[in-house]
Amino acid sequence: MSVSQNLLTSSKTIKRLVGLTSLCRDDHVIEIGPGKGHITEVLARICGRVTAVEIDPAMCARTVARTAAFLNVNIVDHDFLTWRLPSHGSYKVFSNIPFCITTPIIRKITESANPPDDAWLVMEKPAARRFAGMPRESLRSLLLKPNFEVEIVCQLRRDDFHPRPSVDAVLFHMRKKPQPDILPKHWRSYERFVTDGMTNATGLLRRVFTKKQLSVALKQAGMKRVPVSGEMRYVQWLCLFRSYLMTH
Repeated sequence: MSVSQNLLTSSKTIKRLVGLTSLCRDDHVIEIGPGKGHITEVLARICGRVTAVEIDPAMCARTVARTAAFLNVNIVDHDFLTWRLPSHGSYKVFSNIPFCITTPIIRKITESANPPDDAWLVMEKPAARRFAGMPRESLRSLLLKPNFEVEIVCQLRRDDFHPRPSVDAVLFHMRKKPQPDILPKHWRSYERFVTDGMTNATGLLRRVFTKKQLSVALKQAGMKRVPVSGEMRYVQWLCLFRSYLMTH
């Protein structure tokens, strides 16, 4: 089953977006849903190796035809969500993703045993803001930031797409941290901590800390009082979780 997609077809727009990345000749880049191959062609001129994964056989054929002259391009006719990411080695991702499956795509990329060094995704602005924790942290942002630096690089015009989308879109960047903020052995505890905290931060903190422990933890997190969930930034959640680990 194919997935509807708002395509970028302007070479000028695509080159501008790729120019905002660090992609170079040394990189293996994976593209999700290349559509008619407009982005694939630009990537092929810049990167050493391009793997484009397309679920729609007709679109796949269009991309194959457009990139036939490039020996560094591999077009894969497969559903990206069930396709296996590289199990080893360095790679990056650049894609104008189907907006309707943004969350499954980001989860697949970031929860992989071998995630990309960098991922640049064209996606809906509201979704990007949720993943970036703007204007306040979300559960999605709190589960993303221990392993990735995230930023919104730029906004696109709706007229850049065919068909024109009903919402604004941006280029969203995730960069893998050299060392994660949360060790793998503590990940499940952190996941439970922020999940419970996003529901009721005050209740969580009063439950897991004694009064004295809570006073110390808040001071270390730079807070003068017990916060509500929406008030805390990621670094404060991280600080409180580390205090929790020290007391349990």
